[in-house]
Amino acid sequence: MQVFTRIVDGNSFSAAAHSLHITRSSVTTIMQALEAHLKVRLLNRTTRRISLTPDGAAYYERCARILADIEESERVIARHVPPRGKLKVDMPGSIGKHVIVPALGDFQSRYPDIELMLGVGDTAVDLVQDSTDCAIRMGQLQDSTLVARCLGTADVVTVASRAYLARAGVPETLADLAQHTAVNYFPGKTGRIVQMDFIVDGQATAPRLHSRLAANDADAYLQCGLNGLGLIQLPRFLAIPHLEAGELVEVLGRWRPAPLPISAVYPRDRYLSPLVRAFVDWAVERFAQCNLLRAVDLRTSALLEEAATV
Repeated sequence: MQVFTRIVDGNSFSAAAHSLHITRSSVTTIMQALEAHLKVRLLNRTTRRISLTPDGAAYYERCARILADIEESERVIARHVPPRGKLKVDMPGSIGKHVIVPALGDFQSRYPDIELMLGVGDTAVDLVQDSTDCAIRMGQLQDSTLVARCLGTADVVTVASRAYLARAGVPETLADLAQHTAVNYFPGKTGRIVQMDFIVDGQATAPRLHSRLAANDADAYLQCGLNGLGLIQLPRFLAIPHLEAGELVEVLGRWRPAPLPISAVYPRDRYLSPLVRAFVDWAVERFAQCNLLRAVDLRTSALLEEAATV
């Protein structure tokens, strides 16, 4: 891998040989053995120039990351110094906006030598294909090839605007939903509608609601609810400011959906990276300290106080 990346970086077999202090013939032999082992051609070679094949370009990018991880791991362990380098992280917009970005000053003060590339959006990326080191995901994980670490959970609430409830009435039971309209949510990657669900006697049930509108962005989805276009279900930490301001009202609180797990995930071949470890350890602390995620559920608190006085 070192020989291959040095050839590409220097655009020359001779430059690779010089930088590694080996002979040019050794570089040629190593490259021939590497291509034979992989059973693909990595480089197009002419008398005047060297260029990467499509397979070679993909392999180069991964080799560069692997070698950087090895170098960084050895540097940190040998010298006991803070991690340094570029780290690419992906996360949902709601998590980025409300949990991670407000605390990035703390992360940068702890790890001044980490260059963080923050991908924020509701479409989950493929970590391997998109060369992303780590991601934060909400909901049940589908990809069993990733290593996951739990960061916490997010309660989910069913809410609507006061204008909508004044017009359509307040649903008191799940049967009442037949007379109501929902704004649906769909992930950008799959395009499959996520049906509203409710926990009844410990089991999730998903009554089908009438809907004429769906969104694949959390902010747009929330705005639809605020504008009175229908019932919505969303993580409570997104709803809290609007519940406190009276812009949204929770309904059907007896049958709240199951909380959403929040996880940090990364490819199995990235588990030794000091950069990934630093970010995930920091994210665990951040989620434990985030006021929005730790905010007291006023409805539950009121019930507990009432019970204490009985």
